[in-house]
Amino acid sequence: MRLAIVRQRYTPYGGAERFVARALAALERAGMEVTLLARSWEGWGARRVLRVNPFYVGSWWRDASFAKAALAAWRREGFDLVQSHERIPGCDVYRAGDGVHRRWLELRRPAATGMERLGIAMNPHHDYLCKVEKRMFEHPRLRAVICNSRMVLDEVRRTFRIAPEKLHVIYNGVDLEHFHPRHGEALRAAARAELACAPENTVFLFVGSGFFRKGLATAIQALALARKPAWRLVVAGQDRHQARYERLAGQAGVAPQVRFLGGRKDVRPLYAAADCFVLPSRYDPFPNTALEALAMGVPVIVSSRCGAAEAIDPGVNGWICAPEDARGLAEWMAQAEGAAGRAREAARASAESFGIDAMAQKLTGLYRTLGTHDRTH
Repeated sequence: MRLAIVRQRYTPYGGAERFVARALAALERAGMEVTLLARSWEGWGARRVLRVNPFYVGSWWRDASFAKAALAAWRREGFDLVQSHERIPGCDVYRAGDGVHRRWLELRRPAATGMERLGIAMNPHHDYLCKVEKRMFEHPRLRAVICNSRMVLDEVRRTFRIAPEKLHVIYNGVDLEHFHPRHGEALRAAARAELACAPENTVFLFVGSGFFRKGLATAIQALALARKPAWRLVVAGQDRHQARYERLAGQAGVAPQVRFLGGRKDVRPLYAAADCFVLPSRYDPFPNTALEALAMGVPVIVSSRCGAAEAIDPGVNGWICAPEDARGLAEWMAQAEGAAGRAREAARASAESFGIDAMAQKLTGLYRTLGTHDRTH
């Protein structure tokens, strides 16, 4: 089967990009001929790349021009099946790794300032995404939607007119060898030394770009409420408003306890250094980072609006907090401090069912049920 996977851009810090990069080889091992449609070929590690890079200025034009050019390219090539990671009406399969944009805006507005709400209302990109999202989910050519959590499946079903049988939950896959506790054991001492963490420090790790959506403010506030001078919060990820969060840490009196590292291509040393992974997201379909932490044997705390909560057995391999509840998060962090040792084995065990090859088998099984069909309309 000739499969096209569509993803516009590559960034080493993007969850969807990391999903695609890991899935490509696994799908080819399962017997698929996979071609990636993207603006560039750098970073993906793909054997076949069809470059689709039309001119654009601004985010709205960027997405619209790519969608039009990608649609023309896959029709011209005549692939058996097209799976898009971008909102493009007319694809056969859409992987809803970014969730439902309309739902994110519903959750974002109440927590935004007046100026931020005005900016959301005036931004044509949001209007474009909501409109094209509806057209795509309700397009007659769409044959399947891959949801990376039941949370996303329920949101799609509630928001759009789509047949329930088109919706499939296939969780993200993690490389269980690359992210393995034995690597953590080898890296832990040096990684903690690099972070200037003493043996008595409890290290909470936050990994994610887009600090507002990922709930970094809640994590900083929880650290302040806990009043535990030996706790450390290590933040890895990119955000253009990082200075705002640095000021928040200073105002909360915990600046010496918070370390901002920026984006990291290899996060294994950070998982190795961590005692607990924390991600109190406002909205997160299913972050790969949570699975990576579990696979490395690190217990996690995620919010109830995070798809990774579906992989958590509270009190065993992690905990589930309410979004924007700093006091509740502080209490779970205190529990994690006492239970992190015994939760490590459970964390790794819970990740075993999320292997990248197991995910690829589920994907190929879905593709084969869809089969080939006429692409002339």
